[in-house]
Amino acid sequence: MKKLLLLLLFCSPLLQAAEWLRWQNVGQATLTWGPFTVYDSQLLTPDGRWQPQQWPLALVITYRRDISRQELLDATLEQWQAQNTGSREQQQQWLQQLAKVWPNVSDGSRLAFQAEGNGGQFYWQPAGTQAAITAIGPRFDAAFRDAFLNIWLSPDTTYPDIRRELTGG
Repeated sequence: MKKLLLLLLFCSPLLQAAEWLRWQNVGQATLTWGPFTVYDSQLLTPDGRWQPQQWPLALVITYRRDISRQELLDATLEQWQAQNTGSREQQQQWLQQLAKVWPNVSDGSRLAFQAEGNGGQFYWQPAGTQAAITAIGPRFDAAFRDAFLNIWLSPDTTYPDIRRELTGG
């Protein structure tokens, strides 16, 4: 029985979250819009180095203002369209999945995406709490992983300065 409990503990999302939170920082960047800070972001990997299509990695976004779920979805779609990512049908399917997972964000809340070779998982920590960052929603597949992370990490990103800062370039 003890072995089963230990196995469950080591496979839990909380422990997995704790693991990637100890990874090394590759880079960090802040997105501003006019005079407003929208979010701070950081890219983490086990060894602190980033290479395209090398896993695992985690992108952590700490929001610095209130943004509704719908505004996040709209901004994500805008980026996918700007990068010509996926078909219109695929984009809509991803947005429907995200609408079930993403919360409204507020100043100090954290949303993270931890990516592995076969996909990835979102994690969430509400603002103003001491609660641990916890897994939210289902795991997403590798096609979504690439589409989501390419918003920041693709050479075609609309945020080249953020990409450079995140990737340590």
